[in-house]
Amino acid sequence: MFAFLWSATLFCAIVYKFKFFKDWRTFWGFDQVNWNNLKPMLTRFTWATIGIIIFTYFYSPERFFALPRERPQLILALFFIYPIISALPQEFIFCRFFFARYKPFFGEGIKMIIASAIIFAFAHVLFVNWIAPVFSFAAGIIFAQTYAKTKSLALVTIEHGLYGNAIFIIGLGYYFYSGNI
Repeated sequence: MFAFLWSATLFCAIVYKFKFFKDWRTFWGFDQVNWNNLKPMLTRFTWATIGIIIFTYFYSPERFFALPRERPQLILALFFIYPIISALPQEFIFCRFFFARYKPFFGEGIKMIIASAIIFAFAHVLFVNWIAPVFSFAAGIIFAQTYAKTKSLALVTIEHGLYGNAIFIIGLGYYFYSGNI
């Protein structure tokens, strides 16, 4: 899956470089990683995480906090590796590239956000379960809203990293990795 993800990212990066790239100062959007944007993002993340905990507890109790119980040594690595090898390429494709490439079709408002979320969810159909695309659609709405508001690849990657790490630690990560294909 990572080979496919990074191949798709490379393809999108090449197209983006020649068609949409302006300069490195605006590419990452680090200026948007500030308390004014982090505070609502962290509040939303907290409430969503509570919902994910409740859902997992009732839907899949055997997986509830399985990673900390069974392989706690992976948690620290997950915190640093997941945002870079998984969240970043996905957010480049489904936000930075998608928003630039499909702006003529969807504009910059709600249609773009919904289109981005649908494509993000569709990419998770490969995991052959209902949880991955449904949760990915909800996350896609959240990530696309953040990106639409800030145009920050850095901020939306941080947000995606938070949610991804939470999903894996709480126990739903099983539905989001290639071992389930």
